[in-house]
Amino acid sequence: MKIDLTPRELGYYFPAEFAPQRAMWLSWPHKEESWPGKIHTIYNPYCEFILQVAGHQKVCINVADIKMEEFALDKLINCSFAQTIRDLEARISNVSFYFHPTNDAWCRDHGPAFVIHRERAEKAIVDWGYNAWGDKYPPYDLDDVVPTLIGEKLGLKVFHPGIVMEGGSVDFNGTGTLLTTTACLLNPNRNPGLTKYEIENMLVEYYGVDHILWLGEGIVGDDTDGHIDDIVRFVNEDTVVTVVEKNRADDNFEILQENLKALKKLRLPDDRRLNIVELPMPNPIEYEGQRLPASYANFYISNESVIVPTFRDDKNDPEALEILTECFPGRKVTGIDSVDIIWGLGSFHCLSQQEPDILAI
Repeated sequence: MKIDLTPRELGYYFPAEFAPQRAMWLSWPHKEESWPGKIHTIYNPYCEFILQVAGHQKVCINVADIKMEEFALDKLINCSFAQTIRDLEARISNVSFYFHPTNDAWCRDHGPAFVIHRERAEKAIVDWGYNAWGDKYPPYDLDDVVPTLIGEKLGLKVFHPGIVMEGGSVDFNGTGTLLTTTACLLNPNRNPGLTKYEIENMLVEYYGVDHILWLGEGIVGDDTDGHIDDIVRFVNEDTVVTVVEKNRADDNFEILQENLKALKKLRLPDDRRLNIVELPMPNPIEYEGQRLPASYANFYISNESVIVPTFRDDKNDPEALEILTECFPGRKVTGIDSVDIIWGLGSFHCLSQQEPDILAI
């Protein structure tokens, strides 16, 4: 069915990640080129991530076929995450598999953008175009159609804006404000020919927001050209956490100071300043001579927990977890080792996409 009106015109909007969720969506990791020589090492922390969230809400996983589903179940069952057999069975009962083949695992960017209606218990999907961060990692044809396949499976309306947009490039406060970066959204490798005004209009029409806040650059090593989910995140309607680098000699120092200065000048629609909470950066992580985009900002907010990547950093890991615990009263903040996962140039937020619970909002 052809849909001519936009989500905003029909009354839909994109809720904040900290709003009630029905499920977390993932695409099972299988592309060895994303973790060269190390993909076998990521499954234990990845499965711990799944089981932590599955303890209190649904987890939906895209897999290619029954063989991949069986492989995934085996990894989940044998994960070293401590629990009783009964507890493990209860958590796995919350995990569902969907035969939606993918090219890669980064569901935040190729997965569905779920929008909900402002007045009715109704949900829809926005299927943005996906080109693997500016055609960096072809092929991506399977990833590009995942949102529509999920929409068909769930019986939901699917909107097709016709431009490239990645979930990791935007963050929301749920009351009409969106955060993003010029480095990513204005990069000509995404939507050449579109002006900033035209891109803003698409954000307004398809995410149902009315206020857009722009920052500049992303962190060193980020192959997405500056995704917001590595630098600044909303933790409630008027508060953000932003990563800062304490070492003046580090390549991220000036970048993150510029973003901090910009954040302090930004205003919400009612002209209030943002409440800004500073998060440390971990010590630099390199692998085979490559600086990796390790950041504590790449956390996932579920209904009862916040899953934070940690990096075997005795000083900064505990400090980041303590700060986030203060930001999320009522949620359990849990760190999971991401040293191997970050070799894929992303972590838990990059790997996941939330589906809101329309009955609870």
